[in-house]
Amino acid sequence: MYQLLHTEGDARRGVFHTVHGDFQTPCFMNVATAGAIKGALSAYDLEELKCQVMLCNTYHLHVRPGDKIVRTMGGLQGFTGWKKPTLTDSGGFQVFSLAKLRKIKEEGVYFQSHIDGHRIFMGPEESMQIQSNLGSTIAMAFDECVENPAPYLYAAQSCARTTRWLKRCQAEMARLNSLPETLNPHQLLFGINQGSTFDDLRVSHMKEIAELDLDGYAIGGLAVGEPTEVMYHIIEQVAPHMPVHKIRYLMGVGTPSNLIEGVARGIDLFDCVMPSRNARHATVFSWKGIMHLTNRCFETDDRPIDEQCDCPTCRRFSRAYVRHLFKAGEQLAGRLAVTHNLWFYNTLMERIRAELDAGTFAAFRKQYSQLLASPYQD
Repeated sequence: MYQLLHTEGDARRGVFHTVHGDFQTPCFMNVATAGAIKGALSAYDLEELKCQVMLCNTYHLHVRPGDKIVRTMGGLQGFTGWKKPTLTDSGGFQVFSLAKLRKIKEEGVYFQSHIDGHRIFMGPEESMQIQSNLGSTIAMAFDECVENPAPYLYAAQSCARTTRWLKRCQAEMARLNSLPETLNPHQLLFGINQGSTFDDLRVSHMKEIAELDLDGYAIGGLAVGEPTEVMYHIIEQVAPHMPVHKIRYLMGVGTPSNLIEGVARGIDLFDCVMPSRNARHATVFSWKGIMHLTNRCFETDDRPIDEQCDCPTCRRFSRAYVRHLFKAGEQLAGRLAVTHNLWFYNTLMERIRAELDAGTFAAFRKQYSQLLASPYQD
């Protein structure tokens, strides 16, 4: 459970206690969608990169290899080798973004797999059952994700449906956790706030789900195309209505600057595919801004990617070598760049926690929020 240690303005410093160990907050979760980080990194690599929580996806693991297979292999911990806390996304976002020919009904969603087109049904109970088979530390409630901008009436109806589904998730998890054969009978449930970009819907929905006394609360449906300032505005509207002594999770966000700004607005937990996805396309983050490693200026640059970085890539390889690997189409290029970006993100969060401990986060934010969003300057 979440323990709030202290605050600096709206920023929060805490620790989350789970059956699979504690993790310090603010925290960035590393995204291993199908049980591995894209870029050829394993759970054992994550250990070295200072990862605290590994995030896997319910939808992807359900369609391949199948959640019952993962259960047979000991759940995510036995299957992947990751022994620390895990969080599973409910599959809701993927159902609405990837699945073909989906049909939303009160009981759940009928859709076709994006892999082979076979027909699947997923509702709140099915999502909880799949996540129970995966044995994750934290399960996310099954929600409806609407596109931004959404019509007001539809967004309101979606919020109401998401609340009804959340109550069904809560009941089903309680049932599953009571069964003697359940892999992780201490599995936690987080609810998700929705409401598109409408202040009143966001606030009323947050107040409504806060009454359910869940283990944590997430803000979903952001970072899906709306302007960054709109996202920050929604966080500012919702955060005051989130329970103080429950962990707060901003889903699918974001850039290093987004993390700093999210923390400043009271967020504890983040995830995003950006550090690994960008790295596989030769874009890396540094304490002097964003770098594109295929640029010709790095052709004979013998320095590490980031001279302030102590990641395995920066300890061993030069900018020139990593650039060469990308130009040559070598798979090692992606692995080295992903390694760097994940280390950078986890180190950034480590630094944020240290600044909060010292009471100097505001100064850190002023120095780095814009800098980390800017092009690299030597």
